[in-house]
Amino acid sequence: MKEVKITLTLDELNLIFKALGNEPFRDVYELIGKLNEQTNAQLSEE
Repeated sequence: MKEVKITLTLDELNLIFKALGNEPFRDVYELIGKLNEQTNAQLSEE
């Protein structure tokens, strides 16, 4: 599958996490994990 890169503010990302929190965990846990992993990697570089 082709990947895309998106730039978001932390506030925007937190809004996405909040929206994903309203979905069944089994449907979104992999996406939440991927977002978390990429966010943490970028923040640790700073």
